[in-house]
Amino acid sequence: MNEMKKETVNYPPIHKLVPHQDPMVLLDSVVMADEENLCAEVTIRAASLFYDGQGVGAWVGIEYMAQAIAAHAGYLAHTRGEAVKVGFLLGTRRFESRAAQFTLGAILHVRIHRALQGDNGLGAFECTIHDKKHPETPLATATITVFQPNNVADFLQGKPI
Repeated sequence: MNEMKKETVNYPPIHKLVPHQDPMVLLDSVVMADEENLCAEVTIRAASLFYDGQGVGAWVGIEYMAQAIAAHAGYLAHTRGEAVKVGFLLGTRRFESRAAQFTLGAILHVRIHRALQGDNGLGAFECTIHDKKHPETPLATATITVFQPNNVADFLQGKPI
């Protein structure tokens, strides 16, 4: 009998993909990534940043989505042997959430899909957050617009990009 084995991919730790330092790295790990998509996982714990005694406000989902986009850029840089670069969240469109908060113990899958990427560093991503136990119905959705300049120092000093 010929059995198919499911390929296991070991992605770099999230801290190597997202250019943040603790306690602002909010995601736990990458569970899937390719050229256009990424799925990150985060478990809501009592020690989670922004936990208020009952859960984490759904508005934090925008940051989960932004960090998943950053992890995607970091993953792509890693696959090319390049350094991870800083990017900027420019805006959020059509953010919708089915709940006011993500509850204690929930394991969330934050999924992003690159819908648009310009040569100038501008990008747009379709994002969803799902409870791992109920993957068929998104808890939150949004379109996130980001910017990743080639040279962050020049950009921050107001030099032409």
